[in-house]
Amino acid sequence: MPDRAAGALTLVIGGARSGKSAHAERLVSACPAPWSYIATAQAYDEEMRQRIALHRSRRGDGWTTIEALLDLAGAIEALPDGQPVLIDCLTLWLTNHMLADHDVEAECQRLADVLSRPRGPWFVVSNEVGQGIVPDNALARRFRDAAGRLNQDVAAVAGTVLLMVAGLPLKVK
Repeated sequence: MPDRAAGALTLVIGGARSGKSAHAERLVSACPAPWSYIATAQAYDEEMRQRIALHRSRRGDGWTTIEALLDLAGAIEALPDGQPVLIDCLTLWLTNHMLADHDVEAECQRLADVLSRPRGPWFVVSNEVGQGIVPDNALARRFRDAAGRLNQDVAAVAGTVLLMVAGLPLKVK
């Protein structure tokens, strides 16, 4: 399973409702507390507010939540050395940048650079978006392509990659 040592990066990737976040939470909580949770979600509607509340309810004492809707690299860099962290999730962070019309390629490169130098047991959650049909509109195709490139870049620097399928982790790397 993943390396929980200081300086280890684990990518937990899978489809919607595959159990990614819950599994990543268990992995982080197996490390000594305190733990940091870097959240990238924005609560635009009631459904998203409920999803955020569910994630919060699963975490107990020992967690510090940091919201990083856009400056995820900066939030990670600000962590103390050795701090176990869960970053959830890359595809929501990417969506935030796309909606803000930012330079997505530059932001993804900056993030991948920071993730390539973990200073603690870091766990990153992302959605695998390339296994479905080709989206029917340009924005959705642009998102799918950017998410695929980001996931590949993060997987390349991760020591461990877990693919979640039906709540079960499959070790890919």
